[in-house]
Amino acid sequence: MSRHDPQPAVDERTTLQQFLDYQRETLLIKTEGLDRQQLNQQLPTSDLTLAGLLKHLAHVEDDWFHVKFLGRAELEPWASAPWDEDRDWEFHTASDDEPDTLRVLYRYACDRSRQAVDDVELDTLSAGRDRDGHQWSLRWVMTHLVEETARHNGHADLLREAIDGTTGE
Repeated sequence: MSRHDPQPAVDERTTLQQFLDYQRETLLIKTEGLDRQQLNQQLPTSDLTLAGLLKHLAHVEDDWFHVKFLGRAELEPWASAPWDEDRDWEFHTASDDEPDTLRVLYRYACDRSRQAVDDVELDTLSAGRDRDGHQWSLRWVMTHLVEETARHNGHADLLREAIDGTTGE
């Protein structure tokens, strides 16, 4: 998939999907062409890495769309991850993964998310509930994923520039 600017005058669902896809592709562009060492480079004030962002956002895709929204069982590698021992497991273990493996993990998670909710109406409520017992609409989940991915793309901008000077969208 390549990145395309979202169309300015389409229906709400298409708008949400296009903005989310734009943000997904932005992360992949930020990690394109980097080797394992570069993907695991940190800024002096943080332990955040591009590798960690790829793995984290793959988890976010699977967790929000499949587990929280659709109520499905967790997929691997998330199902067997020791979350009780390390709440940031995906960030801490990403350095063990090959760059192409991380990119594929993220791409597949995004593809699964698209397919999972392709025929679901935006007002449909989730199978899961938050701590207060509230359900999420698909509209809310998609908007949250746009926000989460865009926020982490800001981190990716800084990390990529520190690695090799590459800047831009």
